[in-house]
Amino acid sequence: MGTVNKTDPQTEESVAGGDDVGLPFGASQVWRALVGALGQGRVAARTGARLGGELAKITVGRSSVAPAKGDRRFADPAWQTNPVFHRIVQTYLASTGALGEVVDEWAGKGDNPARGHQAKFAASILTSAVAPTNFLASNPAALKEAFDTAGMSLARGIGHYVSDVRHNGGMPSMIEPGAFAVGTDLALTPGAVIARDEVAEVLQYRPSTDTVHERPVLVVPPPIGRFYFLDLRPGRSFVEHAVSRGLQTFMLSWRNPQQEQADWNLDTYAARVSRAIDEVREVTGSDDVNVIGFCAGGLITTLLLNHLAAEGDSRVHSMSYAVTMLDFGQSEQLSTYNAKALLAFAKFRSQRKGLISARDMGAAFTWMRPDELVFNYVVNNYLMGRKPPPFDILAWNADGTNLPGALHGQFLDIFGGNLLATPGALTVLGTPIDLSRIEVPTFVSGAIADHLTAWKGCYRTTQLLGGDDSTFVLSYSGHIASLVNPPGNPKAHYWTGKRPGPDPQAWFDEASRREGSWWEAWADWVSKRSGPRVRADEDLGSSLHPVLDVAPGRYVRDQI
Repeated sequence: MGTVNKTDPQTEESVAGGDDVGLPFGASQVWRALVGALGQGRVAARTGARLGGELAKITVGRSSVAPAKGDRRFADPAWQTNPVFHRIVQTYLASTGALGEVVDEWAGKGDNPARGHQAKFAASILTSAVAPTNFLASNPAALKEAFDTAGMSLARGIGHYVSDVRHNGGMPSMIEPGAFAVGTDLALTPGAVIARDEVAEVLQYRPSTDTVHERPVLVVPPPIGRFYFLDLRPGRSFVEHAVSRGLQTFMLSWRNPQQEQADWNLDTYAARVSRAIDEVREVTGSDDVNVIGFCAGGLITTLLLNHLAAEGDSRVHSMSYAVTMLDFGQSEQLSTYNAKALLAFAKFRSQRKGLISARDMGAAFTWMRPDELVFNYVVNNYLMGRKPPPFDILAWNADGTNLPGALHGQFLDIFGGNLLATPGALTVLGTPIDLSRIEVPTFVSGAIADHLTAWKGCYRTTQLLGGDDSTFVLSYSGHIASLVNPPGNPKAHYWTGKRPGPDPQAWFDEASRREGSWWEAWADWVSKRSGPRVRADEDLGSSLHPVLDVAPGRYVRDQI
């Protein structure tokens, strides 16, 4: 069983003593940080005086305040042509700008970075929530829609709101239920399930080339969510791209745990990756495999690699990481949640409930981007009375899974104590963690606008692991957009550079920008480490691991 050897004590008093109970992701703690920022007398007074002057200019029509270029909230011409709406948006922008100045100054000089990030987080939610576009009376587009439809848009909006209260926890739906079906619209790359136990299935994908590389690739997705974001649709599938490059590709498909699996932990998941490696080796006849881990899948695989290194086990030839963070010591975005009382409460709730739902896990991260992921849908669904547009990645996002309480608690320990970056602080599969002993070749990727796993945090993996064969590639865009990143997108690009050194900014300053997707860079890298090409076998599975089902299998559809 995975155990924590060294961590800050989490007292029961810190769990029960706060007023975060019943609030999402420690909301009261975050809002208290904002109140602290606004309590700066001199700063608030100075900023308030400037704001008063700007409001006076707005009143007489002399202000130059304008929405940022590309702010789609204020795309309606009425925001510029109608004097009332023009002054409303200017007042909003001036006021929220002043709030941002106060918070930034407080966060910049404070001695508690986490509190500063919490204040900024609260300010971002507040400024998004009070935008005039979120209210019928101050949204010209919504008023026009109500007039043009004789009020039917408002009636539909009320229906959408009632439905979301009943079925979506009061959050606006990002996707219409049933818009996409797994196996019919999504996860269509041909393949088969060749192994299954209570924890996961292993899928083997059918080759699409006459020859394939001898050494196979095992893909380890995160246990949070379902694997098919990597096999979304034809033309938007990482799996499809890997197969097209002649890579023998296998996928772990985690089971969606229920209450009886509440005790599944890091040992459970790392051991399953180990068994999957053996299953892939048996089917292909290869002595070893290449592995790529996505997000938390990379974290779990790293714990296995640590154990294999200690045992002198060479079944993994190379390891690739896609937006995986192992060092949480410098994560600005995630430090919003890094407070002892908050983490202690979250761990207490995991232990009490035994299971953490996708909704519980997703809410906090959704609020990291309130304009795009919350209020955009408030306006579309409720004020405009429209259905959310069909979008495959949002269908995947809404198709969440549970997380065992034991595993969730260990993730919180890792995050709160930065245990992976501290040798000996955590034991998994009976082996204390020391990432420097991992010496397999590594390919590490990050995304420049990632709001969950900041790219410099991902870069740190190149410094934590041992060995001298390490490559870092930086993709454009954010977390999910970097993962669903097919070649052919004219906007797609990435940066490559020399062997990573200690300073990520120095690496970036000397890096070269390349057009295309990091998928291509990864496929080039792993192909060089996949051995010679051999004739592709038309039959999937083996006598020991015969075909059990066609892809995408049962577990991805909760058919236990």
